[in-house]
Amino acid sequence: MSRTPIFPPWVDSLVKLLGAGAGFTGLYLVLMVNFGASPKTLNAGYMPEQPVPYSHALHVGELGLDCRYCHTTVESTGFAAVPPTATCMNCHEKIAPTSVKLRPIRDSFRSGMPVPWIKVHDLPDHVYFNHSAHVTRGVSCVECHGRVDQMVEVEQVSPLSMGWCLKCHRDPAAHLRPVDKVTDLDWGLERTQDEKVLAGRELMKGLGLLDGLDQPTVRMSLMTNCSTCHR
Repeated sequence: MSRTPIFPPWVDSLVKLLGAGAGFTGLYLVLMVNFGASPKTLNAGYMPEQPVPYSHALHVGELGLDCRYCHTTVESTGFAAVPPTATCMNCHEKIAPTSVKLRPIRDSFRSGMPVPWIKVHDLPDHVYFNHSAHVTRGVSCVECHGRVDQMVEVEQVSPLSMGWCLKCHRDPAAHLRPVDKVTDLDWGLERTQDEKVLAGRELMKGLGLLDGLDQPTVRMSLMTNCSTCHR
């Protein structure tokens, strides 16, 4: 004597579908956690070996090159362009022209093929970051990249996590400076934290982030809106 099924046949298909979905979700979470914990995205201290041993400590710290001499697009576009080797050769055609360390630069200049630099600060594709939006509003290079002018090899000094970014977006006062001091990485060393905050709040008023009563404006609220960084 056959039994009447308690559930209709489509329930079996649904159970299989839910099982497959649970398996996919588990795999997705494992991959996301693994990606999120990768040194290339979050781990402060990530310092890949570059094809040419370029020292920011020498070029910026000792010789005084401004960040914008090499990263020419940082004030006008969303990204800080890596300089072409022609920029390097502006100096190195005469300075250390036979250096073995600089051979990849000379080869690149002759062939027109770019040097395969390894990106240090590599945000995931779902994050939108605009350099010019920060630099032209008083956010210094040092806030995200640290004291690059003291680095023999560039390393990632900040976690670049969403929480880390939001901490500044929610209360940016201490992280702002006059726009003409953005690439002066020594600026503000003589100031106390309270002095930086007071100066920063005045700059926030000029940017329309605070009103005359020091209250956050609508523009300030947009800084923590999801669509600001996820587009």
